Amino acid sequence: MSVHDRLDELTDMITSARAMPMSASCIVNRGEVLDILEDMRGSLPSEIREADALLDDRERVLADADAEAERILEQARAEAAALVTEEWVYAAAIREAELVRREAEDDAARMRQETDDYVDAKLAGFEVALNKTLSAVARGRDKLRGSDLSPQVFEETGPLQAYDDRGR
Repeated sequence: MSVHDRLDELTDMITSARAMPMSASCIVNRGEVLDILEDMRGSLPSEIREADALLDDRERVLADADAEAERILEQARAEAAALVTEEWVYAAAIREAELVRREAEDDAARMRQETDDYVDAKLAGFEVALNKTLSAVARGRDKLRGSDLSPQVFEETGPLQAYDDRGR
């Protein structure tokens, strides 16, 4: 099950738990909740592995772009050397090689930027998902303990800081 599915299951368990009289607390099965939390903890590394794979893909795409740019440059140099028979042909070849080189550099820079943007968007998505997961886990644990840690603490300090401030 995905982390989100397990969070939904945990939420359902808590919302359907028997309420304590005259209190906002409820009774939940500790073993079941701990099992769900352990499953979620086990699922997080797979999402982190996906982020690492994206970073590896970025490096591969950048290396491919650099290799392609170098290949194009070498091809342009070879073509320019073959056209050196007359001075006007040589000058035209130099201009063409420079144009090809600039185009290759522009293409490589564009590919780098597109790759960086793609990886950044994916990592931002993972960051949001992981922060939501962490917030949900912290809220679930606080509900289990009957804590009165308000959501405002998370908004002011962020889930990781609020978690650390509580000494856990």
